[in-house]
Amino acid sequence: MNQTELIAVLKDNRLMRTEEETARFENALNEILENADEQYLSEYHLILDDKCQQPEVMFGLVHFLESFDVEKQITAFIKVVPQLMINASEWARIIHERILNDELACHVYNQLLHSANLETPHFIYCLLEASVINRQKEQDESLGELHIS
Repeated sequence: MNQTELIAVLKDNRLMRTEEETARFENALNEILENADEQYLSEYHLILDDKCQQPEVMFGLVHFLESFDVEKQITAFIKVVPQLMINASEWARIIHERILNDELACHVYNQLLHSANLETPHFIYCLLEASVINRQKEQDESLGELHIS
């Protein structure tokens, strides 16, 4: 199957309500893992769904997304986060937190969110950017406390 067909299988089975849906999802994801194509990064993100019955399997998709170049993955995430907030707000929060917990990713995220806000202002981008700035301030403060001690 090609990427478009595999993405369709993932979307059709993303709720993983039955063992069959879960198996189809896992098989399609494994096939995509073998031939990942960064041009589909946005579509890969949009497979996430908070109604998924097998979150541990869905985490496989999150790990897959994180396997891409940091800048490309974060760019795709920022592009689709307004859509993700509709059906996958919890997964969006998880990805957001995972980015914040990685120093390099957090720095890239801050730059890309700032650019996104300049080019296409969106209240979600503003909220995300504010949380990145707050996280970086907290990290700077905790580093300052370590140097004082």
